[in-house]
Amino acid sequence: MDLDAYRAAAEAFVADHTREYYRHFAGLQDELGIEAVYARHEGLFTRAAVDELRSAVGTEPAARDEARRRRYLLDFAVDGLLGRATRIQEDELSRREADLSLEIDGERIGFRESAIEQANEPDGDRRERIETARLAAIVERLNPLHAEVLEIRHALSRDLGWPSYRAMCAECKGIDLAALARETAAFTAATETVYPGVVDEPLRRAVGVGLDAARRADLPRFFRCAEADARFPAASLVPALRDTLAGLGIDLDAQANVVLDVEARPKKSPRAFCAPVRVPQEVYLVVPPMGGRDDFVALFHEAGHAEHYAHAAAGLAFEFRLLGDNSVTEGFAFLFDHLVEDPVWLHRHLGSDPDPELAAHVRAVRLLFVRRYAAKLGYELELHGSGRPLRDLSVDYAARLSAAVGVPWPAATYLSDVDPGFYAAAYLRAWALETHLRATLRARFGPAWFDEPEAGAFLRELWREGQRLDATELLAELISPPSRRLDFGAMLADLGLQARPAPSRSP
Repeated sequence: MDLDAYRAAAEAFVADHTREYYRHFAGLQDELGIEAVYARHEGLFTRAAVDELRSAVGTEPAARDEARRRRYLLDFAVDGLLGRATRIQEDELSRREADLSLEIDGERIGFRESAIEQANEPDGDRRERIETARLAAIVERLNPLHAEVLEIRHALSRDLGWPSYRAMCAECKGIDLAALARETAAFTAATETVYPGVVDEPLRRAVGVGLDAARRADLPRFFRCAEADARFPAASLVPALRDTLAGLGIDLDAQANVVLDVEARPKKSPRAFCAPVRVPQEVYLVVPPMGGRDDFVALFHEAGHAEHYAHAAAGLAFEFRLLGDNSVTEGFAFLFDHLVEDPVWLHRHLGSDPDPELAAHVRAVRLLFVRRYAAKLGYELELHGSGRPLRDLSVDYAARLSAAVGVPWPAATYLSDVDPGFYAAAYLRAWALETHLRATLRARFGPAWFDEPEAGAFLRELWREGQRLDATELLAELISPPSRRLDFGAMLADLGLQARPAPSRSP
């Protein structure tokens, strides 16, 4: 295989694919034309290409960075081959999601908008009616397609020579998924007794009921933190980001390579995202406005992605600019969205006095999310590695999520609540990385590190590397003595929890 030619073709595919993704999920076009993109680049994603790249990774000698590049390319080729095999189902899923509407109390709302409706709805019973309609639509209209996609991915991973989709992802991404599951299960066990006390009162203030009576439909409203809206005026949203970046020595208005899309559109995805079409030349930052604190969290999270991509060195290898371990870019995203709960940042950039109730709320949400994703990881290891029929796993999914979150969790989302490629693992690793990264910035530049140009220079040096290093390698460069372990115990201290970690259990 001519690896340089493959790399050039791969970069062209990523640009086409990501631009299509941006335009559809930003609500600029109805169709997600993924099938046409794969047709234009069909030579990239063949069984022969995967076999040759796997051979190059496993048998051909290479310098360390070249070996990384080959593994990143293998991951890209495998992901593309699976994407090509499921492109028809994925296109249809996107079309159905965009076209679906729900009838609630005589009104029709879009399926993609329904989560925003729940977050903005103060009436718990109406939130539940939205939930019932959403789940029915998922079961009837979306789950059959989700099942087809998963079955194709599982069968193809075995056909490619791996014993399971789980084993394939672990090898291609270079992540010990079982070890990560043990670490996160230990975190969950260590927070088991303190979790209700952390979450109950903030939940009660937000939705009117505590853990003993809360429903899953209440969680979007809980995450929304509507009671804090007055502290996060819409008029300050973009100026706060602009001023924060200025404090780090970055002029947002001078960044011609970053396009900020905050316009409301009927078919815009409720899930904020960053679309790095060409790195570092063309990066889109897309946020669906919901109002209040959520807008700030979403904008700052995606700004962390956007600045990471926008500052990658133009001469860096394609694999290091656009591929690699997404735990790294997620870590920078979490670093930025964490500012929205930082009392020093809130005082300097929004003029807010310390608010113990807001601090308790964001602590509760953070703990809930880490526990939820730890449960998702355990479930996905079973889903992608056990060989059990998909239909038999919904009860296991609901039980795991219910136990972790503390509210009854619907089995209906057991397929739709799964991102490809074990992305739950990327989020978990990113949360751990961010804890260390934030501690490093505070130790070097002070509690107001975000207003220090030297901190900005430090971040830009990290960003220049793109994703050449994975999360554990980046961690080893940040702390002394170096460590290659993403320590979830550090997150306990960061959350102010002193529970003793229980012995880890195999997933």
